[in-house]
Amino acid sequence: MSRMLAAALLVALAAAGAAAASEEHPTLPELERELICPTCHESLAVSNSPIADRMRSFIRARIAAGDTKSEIKDQLVDQFGESVLAAPPRRGFNLLAWLLPLVGVAAGAVVLGVLARRWSRTRSGPIPVDPSGNGRAGLDPELERRLDEELARFDA
Repeated sequence: MSRMLAAALLVALAAAGAAAASEEHPTLPELERELICPTCHESLAVSNSPIADRMRSFIRARIAAGDTKSEIKDQLVDQFGESVLAAPPRRGFNLLAWLLPLVGVAAGAVVLGVLARRWSRTRSGPIPVDPSGNGRAGLDPELERRLDEELARFDA
């Protein structure tokens, strides 16, 4: 158990280092995936609009100047507004965009579990057979006669 905990801690520390390096030394492709062109509303990575080209030039200049990813994003948000971000910030009203899908999945799982439990409990068992061997218990004699006729047709 302690080895698994140590391995999980090691993986978490390695991931934190990579995230910190990404924050301190961002790359253009990384920022292009996280930003949206304000005119065509496509990812900056696929947009060919003139403003997207200017944004890429701005990002290259800020990376060369040593700005962090957060600083570059903050400057672009100040210039174009929060709609330039591909993912909404995780604060305030925008937090709903992150929480509602999780709440919806959890609610769907609960509903599905309740329905599955209800369906499994209302399932009827097999039709009981008359112990005397004279047919199926609980069936109307007329229904039993019709059933025997239908079965005889399939046997022929």
